[in-house]
Amino acid sequence: MATVPTDAAARHEARAAVAAVDDEAVRLRSAVKAHDGFFTTFFVSPYSRYIARWCARRGLTPNQVTTASLLTALVAAGCAATGTRGGYVAAGVLLIVSFVLDCTDGQLARYALKYSTMGAWLDATFDRAKEYAFYAGLALGAARDGDDVWALALGAMVLMTCRHVVDFSFNEANAASTGAAAKTSLALSSRLDGVGWTVWARRMIILPIGERWAMIAVLTALTSPRVVFWALIAGCAFGACYTTAGRLLRSLSRRGAGRPDRAARALADLADSGPLAELVARAGRRLPAPAPLVALLGAALMIAGALLLPFGDPRLIAVAAGYAVLAGLAVARPLKGALDWLVPPFFRAAEYTTVLVLAARSDVPQALPAAFGLVAAVAYHHYDTVYRIRGGTGAPPSWLVRVTGGHEGRTLLVAVLAALLADRGDDFTLAVTALAGAVALVVLVESIRFWVSSGAPAVHDEGETA
Repeated sequence: MATVPTDAAARHEARAAVAAVDDEAVRLRSAVKAHDGFFTTFFVSPYSRYIARWCARRGLTPNQVTTASLLTALVAAGCAATGTRGGYVAAGVLLIVSFVLDCTDGQLARYALKYSTMGAWLDATFDRAKEYAFYAGLALGAARDGDDVWALALGAMVLMTCRHVVDFSFNEANAASTGAAAKTSLALSSRLDGVGWTVWARRMIILPIGERWAMIAVLTALTSPRVVFWALIAGCAFGACYTTAGRLLRSLSRRGAGRPDRAARALADLADSGPLAELVARAGRRLPAPAPLVALLGAALMIAGALLLPFGDPRLIAVAAGYAVLAGLAVARPLKGALDWLVPPFFRAAEYTTVLVLAARSDVPQALPAAFGLVAAVAYHHYDTVYRIRGGTGAPPSWLVRVTGGHEGRTLLVAVLAALLADRGDDFTLAVTALAGAVALVVLVESIRFWVSSGAPAVHDEGETA
């Protein structure tokens, strides 16, 4: 609270207090996020803030530092792809350097007050590109040693993306939550934050980006890609279960509270429903089916069909068609229920896992790298949707969702390709590669056009401490 000096002595004291303030120290402190992960807070920020100041004094921009972080991570992925111990050690070191630069770009923006829409979008997009490119580099390196870990690499990417969409969906569904349940949750968090160690324990247990990249870097340098992926999958699965369980309990505690139209619209956009699901939704609007249950049933049906039916069995097409019907029924009503934020994650799990399973069962070594590319392209589209919604600009245009088929359309198409090209594994791989290229081209061109020209306030928020 500000006070106004009333006499000469008070004015002299006030001037002395202002003069005693170290402006530079304040700027350095304000450059660091108030809430960050344990690794970032104690092992990166103590010196990265000074790197940010060094960059500012030399006229470097946050976007240039962001680009340097991406290039460093790509070089790290290239080192991992050599498959040599020296390459793995270099990859681990460079990955840490890339993360330091990733922290530095935001600190530079806060230190120099240089914020931009393009910078926020680049930071958000490059984080995913860096991590998934490194997964690919590890898989290529393992292949040089005769160890095929593409399924693990794709599994890690599927798990990470599904975990993020859980974060996004829950946050969007509860962005405007009020009432006793929300106040109770806030009070509980405040009490836990009063015990210092619980703050760091709760931030570390979800394996946020700092801890995750540190673990990947150390294990890459000291072990093998297979160990890296298994540790990553186990750690992220535990973190996902921990956070999702808490969110389920909080959602059930406020059952019946309802959600505003904005939250329902955001969840519908995150669902990424294509023409088939929209057609079913219009026809099934009157069916009293709980959306999460229907979505879960559809996802389970699709994944079970991909796992249990012989690869190339035409019945998988019927299963995929059934999934499309259930997907449409799940979004036939506005997603305002207490647990409706689970619908988009169920759809992501169904689509990504189906691609993973079918590629793995095709018995063609090149099918999994092609599937990795397809899931990466589709995941980019889904992340782009999130950043647009979080920036307050709404979802991508409806024509983009229709052209890319929606989640149910792409899943059905992959099932058809598997059925028609089962006896020609190379053709199946080529078809998946072509589909990945087509999706990537369309979504990237539209995304770049939007973020460059719209002037929208992009937001980087993956639901975890960065």
